[in-house]
Amino acid sequence: MSNDITSDESSGMVVLAGNSHPKLAMLVSERLGIRLGDAIVYNKPNRETAVDIKQSVRGKHVFILQSASKDVNNNIMELLILMHTCKTSSAKTITVILPYLPYSKQCRMLRRSAIPMKLIADMICKTGATRLVSLDLYRKEIQGFFSIPVDNLRASPFLLAYIRENIPDYKNAVVVAKISKNFAISQFIGYMNANLKALMHPILEVFSKILPTECAHIMTSKTLNQNYLRLGVAVIHGEPKDGESMIEDGRQSPPLRSHLPEDRRGSLGTLMAPYELFPQQAAKEKPPLTVVGDVGGRIAIIVDDIIDEAQSFVAAAEVLKARGAYKIYVIATHGLLSADAPALLEESSIDQVVVTNSVPHEMQKLRCHKICTVDISLMISEAIRRIYYGESMGQLFRDVTLDD
Repeated sequence: MSNDITSDESSGMVVLAGNSHPKLAMLVSERLGIRLGDAIVYNKPNRETAVDIKQSVRGKHVFILQSASKDVNNNIMELLILMHTCKTSSAKTITVILPYLPYSKQCRMLRRSAIPMKLIADMICKTGATRLVSLDLYRKEIQGFFSIPVDNLRASPFLLAYIRENIPDYKNAVVVAKISKNFAISQFIGYMNANLKALMHPILEVFSKILPTECAHIMTSKTLNQNYLRLGVAVIHGEPKDGESMIEDGRQSPPLRSHLPEDRRGSLGTLMAPYELFPQQAAKEKPPLTVVGDVGGRIAIIVDDIIDEAQSFVAAAEVLKARGAYKIYVIATHGLLSADAPALLEESSIDQVVVTNSVPHEMQKLRCHKICTVDISLMISEAIRRIYYGESMGQLFRDVTLDD
């Protein structure tokens, strides 16, 4: 039985997309060799989101690709209505492709906040999704928020290939984790070995049958035949000073006794220890930024999963420059680059910022010429193909370390 995906009406696959990232949706559909599904997603005059699917999805395996752009809340609403429309139209399965999962940074409780990521997960599951595919989740534990299977793909092989092809003298580089959470990421990139080649070659055998030659270019790159990366690792510890003081949030409130009338204190007041006996909460002291590791006379490659606001990256680059690094790269999976991040990066001592096209950032690239994009549509299209044909996804995770 052939694994070719046909684009006629007999095909059981339908790929739909919202308005968040049309360029990525087109790349994925081209690599799969099918037309993008005929769906119109638009806003009515009253700003309500509406969806009009022009083809039948009854009994079909529907894949909905949506990411996060500057209008993230509208992107989420588009996704939910697309899913609900497919569910009520009797789609057989609904797989959500979210290269960047919105609200993933709000996945734990801080102070009196809620956990919005759990809310997003519940909405996706209850609206009809049968599977979720994402890329380099902010925290792996987010998968536990969902009651459906979640595939957390990795962009590491594509970023490694970029390092080998585009960073001269990369063997003289040190991979830097900006915060301790990312130390495992830096270890993975720094010590990733020839198993990368073993990971890619089985995928190539399939791609050679279903994809145009140029689509598999990165997979057959000469870099996969070179010696493996074995770079040093450094960690940046501490936080940049921002003059932030302790926020008054009511936790230092006076004891209840002082607020009660004299005739109502009674036993309640006597049971309470004097306020002065409670340990006082000291203002948070942020340790200064320091580098653990030798970066003198070497290339520094800062790795992270998300680049949103750029202040911490700029501060880290200044510390690395002061310690003797002569060239600085920032490499991350998701380039959100919010607010004035492009301008800050353009004026900083960072030489190049490398991100994937998991989210659109064409406008940011106009403001910062240091931004380079790595295409991950090949990974997404292969994940879709494997899910559609019921093949194992394990090949996409082969040799991924437990810490990654």
